[in-house]
Amino acid sequence: MHPLIIIGAGLAGYSLAREFRRLDKDTPVLLISADDGRYYAKPSLSNALAQGKTADKLALSSAAQMADTLKSQVLPHTLVERIDPQAQQVFTQDGNYAYSALVLALGAEPIRPPLAGDGASAVLSINNLQDYAQFRARLDKAQHVALIGPGLIGCEFANDLVQAGKQVSVIGPDAYPVSSLLPPAVGTALQQALTQAGVNWHLGTVAQSVTHTGQGYTLTLNNGDTVTADLVLSAVGLRPSTTLAAAAGLTVQRGILTDAYLRSSVSNIYALGDCAAVAGRNLPYVAPLMLGAKALAKTLSGADTAVIYPVMPVQIKTPAYPVVVVPPPLGAVGTWQAETVPDGVQARFLADTGELLGFALGGGATTTHRQALLNAMGAV
Repeated sequence: MHPLIIIGAGLAGYSLAREFRRLDKDTPVLLISADDGRYYAKPSLSNALAQGKTADKLALSSAAQMADTLKSQVLPHTLVERIDPQAQQVFTQDGNYAYSALVLALGAEPIRPPLAGDGASAVLSINNLQDYAQFRARLDKAQHVALIGPGLIGCEFANDLVQAGKQVSVIGPDAYPVSSLLPPAVGTALQQALTQAGVNWHLGTVAQSVTHTGQGYTLTLNNGDTVTADLVLSAVGLRPSTTLAAAAGLTVQRGILTDAYLRSSVSNIYALGDCAAVAGRNLPYVAPLMLGAKALAKTLSGADTAVIYPVMPVQIKTPAYPVVVVPPPLGAVGTWQAETVPDGVQARFLADTGELLGFALGGGATTTHRQALLNAMGAV
């Protein structure tokens, strides 16, 4: 019997293997990981510093321990070179593997900003445990961190760094933080709270170059300003990992395109997690990943099950000013209406008909108003 092969041993891959094993004890499962295959929760990378957690402390299990727990085979440090859908085989540098079904849980890759200068190659991005270990090693000798990208992950790292006693300067073209998800009232309130916590902002501009200066770096911005720092961290966003899928002939559109059953355009190949675009929607968050893993495990076990997404709030881990947001559907027509409430800011995205299509809450309002707004919304 050929195994179920899962390419990717991150949160998506391991979650699927765990859900599948609950339903099917006998089908062999093979997980292929490009890294060391340790199990950890990737969202914890952006708030581990203030908690005093190293990369090793974030790792909950080794690849061998996961293999034993899941009664599966895990191949760490194994790079998949290509997929042959006709032969139903996966080709790696160490050998070829036939599959009964194949799941791509490839995750996403950091977007690298176009930077000039002899220090550009020293700019760090954090996308896995190895990245985080390198970051922590270099951070020991750094006091001032320049952080490129004022989005969700950038703000979480900024908050974590100032909590740990570091000086932080955030750089980005946005008018206010997390502008792709938040309305101005909530984003501005988040910015003010992080400013009070010690974050410096350089918004409405971008970094053009990074050059070595003494033991640190000088960033030149396109508005003429300069920022000097001991370490430069980029958090400008992630791009779904689709190269392997595209080369195998799968349709790619905002990720690996799947239907509601997480089936790709090629027979017997599925996609899950940050690399997938389910019915054209890429949802790079934990809640849709876990729901997808449960549904796909049932499908792979013989009971076709579509993934159904309820309203899924996104929690931004910024203790200086907690934020919860339910973004309106892509392409939704409506307007944000915001008001200051005694314990924070409440913003609702309303269609012209008055229907509530999304909301954002900041401060204490994240707990006092959250449930009422969730009750007012139906399934996505």
